[in-house]
Amino acid sequence: MPVLPGAEPFRHEGGEVGVLLCHGFTGSPQSLRPWARYLAARGLTVALPLLPGHGTRWQDMQATGWQDWYAEVDREVRALRERCARVFVAGLSMGGALALRLAARHGEAITGVMVVNPANRMHGVAQHALPVLRHLVPAAKGIASDIAKPLGRELGYDRVPLHAAHSLRAFFRVADGDLPQVTQPLLLLRSPQDHVVPPADSARILGRVSSTDVTEVLLEQSYHVATLDHDADRIFAESVAFIGRLAPGSVTEPEPGLGKEGATAGG
Repeated sequence: MPVLPGAEPFRHEGGEVGVLLCHGFTGSPQSLRPWARYLAARGLTVALPLLPGHGTRWQDMQATGWQDWYAEVDREVRALRERCARVFVAGLSMGGALALRLAARHGEAITGVMVVNPANRMHGVAQHALPVLRHLVPAAKGIASDIAKPLGRELGYDRVPLHAAHSLRAFFRVADGDLPQVTQPLLLLRSPQDHVVPPADSARILGRVSSTDVTEVLLEQSYHVATLDHDADRIFAESVAFIGRLAPGSVTEPEPGLGKEGATAGG
């Protein structure tokens, strides 16, 4: 199936500091493209891949699982490691869980981690019903576009494929077990008003990682997809400050044509 317009991956060859961005479950690079362009405009090398089964139609996700999604970001981070002197990983929602596992597995090769409304587990009836329900019903109501900003829209599926959701449930257990191996500096940004991922997920992540350099930022004006919401510019600015602190000299003045204002660049 062809990739939906706007869901294409994004890559930019910049300096010797690289950033991998990981999008969320049933989402696409569109949700992180303004962030990617903001980082690229400041001289950083950026990779924002399209995860397998995403960005086309929800039925395509039924044949994929967490091993496919993780393998894709793992390949990308290894490519950045070959190209860059320092590498940061970042993600939204499930992408945050992917980024944290990359940090746990790659250790000192990752300089820092940045996550926005990271997901850590499934809650409610879904976590118990999925093993059986996925064989009876192919999909459930979608979770895309939880955005406070008027006319804000996330390019994601309007249905959640349940075989893929069952795999995501398994991934959360794996990723949670890896959290104590995360020792890198961590920037965690979360929305108190999030209708997809509850505050308990961020609290558990902060309680289980071994990082000693931890910054938590509250995004008071945004819902789950905060990278496309009212606090988007704050996310972008905080991430650049975080990178600049850990990799001095890596951030430059914005490049013309790559979007000086992150929230309005790309889509």
